Amino acid sequence: MSKISIEFFHDVICSFCFPMSYRMRQLEEMRPDLEIVHRSFALIWEDSDFDKMFGSREEAKMEIVTHWEHANRIDDLHRFNIAGMKESDFPFPTSVKGLLACKAAYFAGGNSAYWDLFDALQDALFVRTRNIGDQGVIDDLVRQSGIDFAAWQKHYGDPKTKEAVEGDLLLVERYGVTSVPHLVINGKHHVRGALPLARIIRAIDAASDDSE
Repeated sequence: MSKISIEFFHDVICSFCFPMSYRMRQLEEMRPDLEIVHRSFALIWEDSDFDKMFGSREEAKMEIVTHWEHANRIDDLHRFNIAGMKESDFPFPTSVKGLLACKAAYFAGGNSAYWDLFDALQDALFVRTRNIGDQGVIDDLVRQSGIDFAAWQKHYGDPKTKEAVEGDLLLVERYGVTSVPHLVINGKHHVRGALPLARIIRAIDAASDDSE
């Protein structure tokens, strides 16, 4: 039996991707018939994007914290450290370094390395309120993840890694993905948002039945 392909579009700074990744981990354990492929989506690529979207980086942080409050309510484990983020003194990070770090982890250690680092970056930001836009923090998380740091570092600086991220962003346009988390099943069926696990399973089963 051929596997069902699920492309999981997400961003390291996306608060709703945090509970969604937890559910996708559960799904992977439950459903060996699924192949989950990680895809990059950039909410904020450059510093200037904060000004365009929110007015300033400071205003962005204030509004983004309100998104955390909503995401925390739907998170199965309610893990968000909202008070810690309000008290933190670093500007809210952009997407680019985290996405490049995860893609480099994939090239260094495969799909599991990508997912492990993605979750570690999200945990660092949302639970431990660490600045994942800081290169030292990223390097520390890579070392802690068990990924071969030298191999990861080589890929992190390789232009091909950025090209791979940009390739995902081209898929974002092709599929018409406008927000994350977002699943694309077998290249054509879409599941939008951090849905409860039972609804995700129903959507995948419906898409699978439609493809037969």
